[in-house]
Amino acid sequence: MTDLFQNIRVVLCQTSHPGNIGSTARAMKTMGLHRLTLVRPKHFPHAEADSLAVNAVDVLQHAMVTDSLEAALADCQFVIGVSGKERSLSQQVMTVREAAAEVAVTATHSQVALVFGTEMSGLSNAEADLCHVLATIPANPEYSSLNLAQAVQVMSYEVRMALTTGQLHYAEKPSELATQDDLERMYAHMREVLEQIGYINPRAPKKLFERLRRLYGRARLEKEEVNLLRGILTLSVNPKQHRKY
Repeated sequence: MTDLFQNIRVVLCQTSHPGNIGSTARAMKTMGLHRLTLVRPKHFPHAEADSLAVNAVDVLQHAMVTDSLEAALADCQFVIGVSGKERSLSQQVMTVREAAAEVAVTATHSQVALVFGTEMSGLSNAEADLCHVLATIPANPEYSSLNLAQAVQVMSYEVRMALTTGQLHYAEKPSELATQDDLERMYAHMREVLEQIGYINPRAPKKLFERLRRLYGRARLEKEEVNLLRGILTLSVNPKQHRKY
């Protein structure tokens, strides 16, 4: 899997704000991407870029800087331009999710570039012409403008989901579910308290407990959660008494 990520680079064209370069590095590293190429950045290296990169400064330290987009893409076999701009004549346009699926296939044997334009105007027509396909983020049509680093984050996330199984990077701590006996004891305790405080008539409980059983049944309570609820029930009628179940 590491080799696939190594075959993918993010290319930023003529970035004017160094903070966006740092934020891009952070966005990339969180998704497993490390190769960053900068085409004629206005300010780089820069302290603000380092500051916003946080723990992804290594991405900046290994970033390549080129004088032209042609040079940045010279050894690439598949180039995706990420753009939200509508063009009268362009290459195939797909969503970033569809583009990420193409990346997952191509990166197994080829170099892939994800190209982003300037903060103010995105990719120029000349830059877009160097891309094989264009990818767009399906945003709100009434306000589709994204910060550069945000766009990189979305594209990088889609690439990661396409290249991996999407599993969490940590194992969820298992919990012990309450047994049926635990639940029945809680229901009996609850009925006792509700009768004691006058919430229900013990002679005509109607369908209240059927509804309560359905409610807690859907919740799939853990053992500790049952203990917590029974502690509340105890203290609600005996505020000076503390019992642990």
